[in-house]
Amino acid sequence: MPGSALPAVQLAVTVALAAWMTTGFTRLPGRWMRWKMFCRATFTIVSLTGTKNGRTEPVNVYAHLSPGSFLLGPPQLQAVISYLTSNGRYDRIDGDGRVLSATGEKPLEVTNSRVVL
Repeated sequence: MPGSALPAVQLAVTVALAAWMTTGFTRLPGRWMRWKMFCRATFTIVSLTGTKNGRTEPVNVYAHLSPGSFLLGPPQLQAVISYLTSNGRYDRIDGDGRVLSATGEKPLEVTNSRVVL
């Protein structure tokens, strides 16, 4: 291969690879983060309010996860809410949010300490 053709081939391969990687992050209809790393992940974005003796305060469920954990699906969210109400920290927890997964985005509600999709 001539010396002048090598940089042109390298540039073409680099541009093709960058384009392929960039399109991996684009949205398809009904999809969220279609990149294969995220295809089985489920993210919950939620805003919660805890009530204890008539007083309300915001609840940060991520403060009750193990260090380094950031993926919170509906079953894990229900487990944290059940823990917070069973140990007496709150009488009830309410809120709303969204569940993001490879199948799309769905609304989520927390009513009377129960996660409802």
